[in-house]
Amino acid sequence: MRAAGHWLKAYGGWVLLAAGAAFLAIGVLRGEHMTVLAKAIRVCLECIGLG
Repeated sequence: MRAAGHWLKAYGGWVLLAAGAAFLAIGVLRGEHMTVLAKAIRVCLECIGLG
């Protein structure tokens, strides 16, 4: 049981970092960044009353 906790402390952050980078790359490859940008622009324009 101790070995499992040691592994998690030693490599848990790196595993999460790698997973986040993988999901980021998948999103960019699918073109999701443009969708997020368009929605952000729309929300900002609505907030200042232009949309």
